[in-house]
Order: sequence, then structure tokens, then C-alpha cells
Amino acid sequence: MTVLDVLCVGETMAVITPANAEPLSKAEECLLGFGGAESNVAAHLAEFGYRAGWASRLGMDPFGDRIAGGLAARGVDLSRVMRDQTSSTGVYFKDPDLGRGARTLYYRAGSAASRMSPEDSRTWSLEQTGWIHTSGINAALSRSCSELTEQLLTQAPTVGYKASFDVNYRPALWSVDVAGPRLLELASRAAVVFVGLDEAETLWGCATADDVSSLLPGPRHVVVKDSATEAVEFVREPGKEVQVFRFPAHRVDVVEPVGAGDAFAAGYLAGMLRGDPPVDRLALGHSFAAWTLGSLADFRPGHGTKPRTFGSKHIHAAAT
Repeated sequence: MTVLDVLCVGETMAVITPANAEPLSKAEECLLGFGGAESNVAAHLAEFGYRAGWASRLGMDPFGDRIAGGLAARGVDLSRVMRDQTSSTGVYFKDPDLGRGARTLYYRAGSAASRMSPEDSRTWSLEQTGWIHTSGINAALSRSCSELTEQLLTQAPTVGYKASFDVNYRPALWSVDVAGPRLLELASRAAVVFVGLDEAETLWGCATADDVSSLLPGPRHVVVKDSATEAVEFVREPGKEVQVFRFPAHRVDVVEPVGAGDAFAAGYLAGMLRGDPPVDRLALGHSFAAWTLGSLADFRPGHGTKPRTFGSKHIHAAAT
């Protein structure tokens, strides 16, 4: 099985959107695409030059074929993807509501990906990857997916890889009462945690990034994203005081916010993998996010190994 720098684990679904700016109820033509938080991260890392893979389940159906073909074309390794003969690939629809944005209609209950379990990971050769990335979306899909997520985070030191966890709270998947404690438990097991300040406030009542850091003393790196304002990283080293690093978000004209959080995580991880200091990896995360915010797509190709927005604090300082 392919040796990887990063393996991303989670569901990717087919996405159907009207071809024109109109509600689904009036659309004569629609476009078929795909999207998923973890596979977005894998695609960004692959374009940046890392050996990135995606692990999940897809149905033996045309939607699954479309996703597999699309991710392979983006350079993502799919050797750890299982094709499920009995369950279908999840699908969601974007229903534009002119003047109000768009609502999303999910058809993912009982999907192939929701049947992932700890048993699946036994075939993934986890000792052949240096990093595992997953999110709270995966944990919300089913009990077996939640167990898989916990296993991947918990066994990281023993198997020999590092693990990152993006909280990625989705109210459509589970309530705050259920999600809050479980996501906190999972985040506490990761080496790197990504969470939006708005999520942390909803889930755990955190008003500031410092509150989040205090709530998560276990992870070595806690990255708190404050929307369009800044990202803050808290670094814990044994026997040392917590170090705090900040970097402001870039000023961009936002076309579509979906996928920007995944892009940020990918940029940050790309910086960490190449040994960047904290401020530079925060800057790279913002670069990936800013590039993605300028597109309607969840994943916007084209930044390659040199993002077209600000690549470091030095470039940012020169541009402001």
C-alpha cells in the first residue's frame, strides 16, 4: 500500500447544484460535483506536493465513481477507499434562495461512509503514514464512525503517526447537547486541534481563544480561527509556559465561504510538515483559505506550491 505523508479520513458526497442562479424547484439543469471536508484537505495537500491520501467508503454507484475519479485526478491516493456493495454514496443538494444565500439538503443517512468502523482501519496500513487528519463530521455520521475517529486519535502515539482533528461542528448532524461533550473528548486526544471561535462558543461556551486553550490542555497545538479576524495558535511544550502566536486573516472579497476552513487546515498542515514556525504556518493556512474564498467551489485548484495570496508574514508585512 502507498506510503503517505498524510491520510485524511471522512465522508465525501456527491453535490448537485442548479446550473443557473435559481431555486432547485425551478431549475431545468443541474451540475454534478462532489465535496467533503477531509478529502478537500487531502486535495490541497496533494496539489502542494505532499503524498496525500483519503480513506473512506463509497457506494458502487455512479456518484462513487465520480468522486473517486475526481479525487484521483487531483492527485489524491485512494488505495484505502472501500467500495460498498450494499450502501449508496451520500448526496447533498444546494438550493439557492436568491438574496438569502443557499440552503443545503442532505441525503446521507445510511450512506456507505457512515458504515466505516475501527475494523476498516486494519486494512489501511497506518504505520505507512506520518499523519492522520479527521474531523467532527466523521464522528457525527454514526456510532461506528465515532468509534473509528476515537481510535485514530487515541492510537496515534502507539502506531507512530501524528493526528490532527478539526472540530467541524454540523448542527444538522447532531445537537449541541450530544456533540459538545463528545467533540471535546475527541479534540483532547489529538496532537493538533482546529476549531472556530464561533463553534467553541456554541459547543462549550468559550468567549475567547484563551478560553478554548484552557479547555484543551492536552493537545500540543490548539488553533483557534476567529472568522475573518485572525487565527491564534497555542503551543504547549513540556515544562514550558504556553506560547501564543497570532496571524491576521487576509482581506479578500468572499465569493463562497464553504471549503475555506478545510483549506486553512491544509495550509497549516503543509507548513507544519515542512517545518515552518507557528506564525508562518498560520500565514500559509490563511493563504490557502483566501484562495478558496474567491471561488464558488469547495476546492479551488491552482495555487500549487506557491499560493497566490500572502505566503508568509514577511510578504504580508510588505503588502500592508
